[in-house]
Amino acid sequence: MRPAPSHLSRYLAAVYTLLAIYASLHPFSGWRDSGADPFGFLTAAWPRHWTAFDLFVNVVAYVPLGFLWVPVTQPRLGRIGAVLLATLCGAALSFAMETLQNYLPSRVPSNVDLGCNTLGTLLGALAGARWGHQLLDGGRLHALRVRAFLHGPMGDAGLLVLGLWLMTQLTPETLLFGNGDLRELFDLPATLDYSAERFAQIEAAIVCGHTLAVALMATRLGRVPLRAPVIGIIAAALAVKSFVLALSLGANHGFAWATYGAAFGLIMGVVLWLIASLMSAPLQQALAALALLIATVLVNLAPDNPYLANTWQTWNPGQSLNFHGLTKLVSSLWPFLALPWLMMLRTGRSSQ
Repeated sequence: MRPAPSHLSRYLAAVYTLLAIYASLHPFSGWRDSGADPFGFLTAAWPRHWTAFDLFVNVVAYVPLGFLWVPVTQPRLGRIGAVLLATLCGAALSFAMETLQNYLPSRVPSNVDLGCNTLGTLLGALAGARWGHQLLDGGRLHALRVRAFLHGPMGDAGLLVLGLWLMTQLTPETLLFGNGDLRELFDLPATLDYSAERFAQIEAAIVCGHTLAVALMATRLGRVPLRAPVIGIIAAALAVKSFVLALSLGANHGFAWATYGAAFGLIMGVVLWLIASLMSAPLQQALAALALLIATVLVNLAPDNPYLANTWQTWNPGQSLNFHGLTKLVSSLWPFLALPWLMMLRTGRSSQ
């Protein structure tokens, strides 16, 4: 039976567009009308204060946008039409975001940013026209995806959910795998008082639950139940976390996540996954959902750690402020994307 066509490139393009919108308008607070011409930035002079890093970031941020939309539209529009449409859409999106930034006190609209974003979209679209089809819809990555992972829309969605999980590790100040914390979004205080023993126990339970849930999700995504790729995903997440901590706090803090509670929870999560991998598919999905639900509840009940809070007072995200806000949002919402996927996933192997 021929597998259903993959829509992974379409999902990636749509999700990246939404993420770009969020990053452009973060922190979504303090909206006001200053009375200035909302389109005045188009004719503004070159900004007095600028850095090459700012220009580079504004170009690179829109490269994936152009790259991802070309494979989506190329089958209908052809290569040239897809490049033109992707570039126009990227320019229109950037124009809309810069215009809306007039109403955010923490943001400054800029024609330089608009030009850089448009250039980045064009470069990405040209790259997408050259390599996008080979990588996403018929080439090596597509062939690997068909051969190794669950077919159909649920397989595509599962890969996207796991990709977003890896992205959540770019948020340095959260607990290891501590996704689903809604307290900051709703400005809620911690429920429990802090004690070192209690915090270590809750941290271990959180890490254990998320490790078990992610490992079982990765197991269900695979057409063949191999353990090495699952270990590789967890190792990649730890590597990303270590890199971000080292980049944020210094090289000697790269393994700051490796507390006693986190290390114990990680080991227990892997051990429980190895045992659970012997179960039937329905039981694996149910256990993954239960582990994720418990871990998410504990994240929201965990007491604030005063030692961690004092450490992060000295950290300034600087140029990465908008990206930092984006990764925190994904971290907060990730369990609520993973749980529906687990609930809707068919338990049979026929779809694979």
